[in-house]
Amino acid sequence: MDQAERARDLARLLLAESIPRRWSHSQGVGRKAESVAHLVGDQASTLVSAAWLHDVGYAPDLVATGMHQLDGARYLRDVAHADDLICRLVAHHSSAFIEARNRGLSEQLASEFPPVEGLLSHAITYADMTTTPDGEPTEVESRLAEILARYGEGDLVAESIREASPLIIDSVRVVTTALAEG
Repeated sequence: MDQAERARDLARLLLAESIPRRWSHSQGVGRKAESVAHLVGDQASTLVSAAWLHDVGYAPDLVATGMHQLDGARYLRDVAHADDLICRLVAHHSSAFIEARNRGLSEQLASEFPPVEGLLSHAITYADMTTTPDGEPTEVESRLAEILARYGEGDLVAESIREASPLIIDSVRVVTTALAEG
């Protein structure tokens, strides 16, 4: 069994029964990452694995800080002993540093999980933010609007996503451009 299959199986174990809609989303994000993995060369398996695992921090037994990116990355590092780069991608997907700052967790996030730069980071954000909660492909603007509507005005997650929107849209543009050129 390869790294991506192990990641998929762990995500299924943590999400399928407890939060099936999150599992549906994770399946779609995993598929989307598979479709763009060729763009990141020898890091393809890392991208796909992180995509499968990106939302495990929502699993009820893993919630500690309320920030799913950090909670998931800590679980992957401390319990699952996942690859460091996978943990860092999970910790920082979809401009998580903004939510971390808004929660007062910036220093913990940055010191425990240094950010990942470049196409690999853009690709996981692309996979997440072009996939609906039900695992279907969508446009980034529709996905952002859905998140804002789901959380509601004034919610910390909604405000963080609103602030991160230009960065998220840029990540999607970077990957879309790379796909068109490739």
